[in-house]
Amino acid sequence: STLFKTLTGQQAPSAGRVRILGREVNGFERHEIARLGVGVKTQVSSVFDGLTVDASLRVAAGRHRARRPVGSVVDEVLDQLRLGAVRRRQLGALSHGQRQWVELGMVLATDPRLVLLDEPVAGMSEEETARTAELILSMRGAGRAIVVVEHDMRFVRRIAERVTVLHRGAVLRDGAVDAVLADPVVRDVYLGREEHVRA
Repeated sequence: STLFKTLTGQQAPSAGRVRILGREVNGFERHEIARLGVGVKTQVSSVFDGLTVDASLRVAAGRHRARRPVGSVVDEVLDQLRLGAVRRRQLGALSHGQRQWVELGMVLATDPRLVLLDEPVAGMSEEETARTAELILSMRGAGRAIVVVEHDMRFVRRIAERVTVLHRGAVLRDGAVDAVLADPVVRDVYLGREEHVRA
C-alpha cells in the first residue's frame, strides 16, 4: 500500500525518485499521474453502491485517453469481465467478487498503460479468486504493465512471471516467481521468521 501511495502521488518518497512510464513524477499531483495512463484498484472497494454497473463503467470510460465512444468502451469491458448479465444492477446489490470486478473494469475503461492492483483477491472465495486470476491474465499485453501487491502466494503463482519481495521498505529478492518463492530467506520473512534476514 505504501508503494502504491508513493507511485500515485498520495505520499511523497522519503528519498530517491519515482519514474513512471519514463517520466519522473516526484511532486506530481494525483490527477497528473493518472493522466499519464496509470490506473489503480485499491484493496478497499471505492465504488458507488447507488450506481448501476453500466453507469459506473460509463463514468470511468468518460476519462478514456483515446476518446473512443463511451458505449463501445463499456461494451468491451463488460465482455472482457463477463459482467453483461448484471450491467443494469446497482453495485450495492452485487456480491463482493462482482463489486471487485466492476472496479477492475472501471480501471480498464480508462485504457491505462500501467495498472496497479492492491490485494485484488482479499476476501474472495476460491472460485472468485480463480476468475480474478483469469481476468488479470487477460489484461496483459497491448503495451500494458500490471503490478500486483498480494500476500496470497497461490494466487501470485497463477498470475506472475516475475516477483519482487519487499521487506522493511527495501527489495529483498527479485526474479522468476518459482525461484523467489522457494528462497529460504523469503519463506522465513513470509512466515515471520527473520533470523536469515538479520544474519
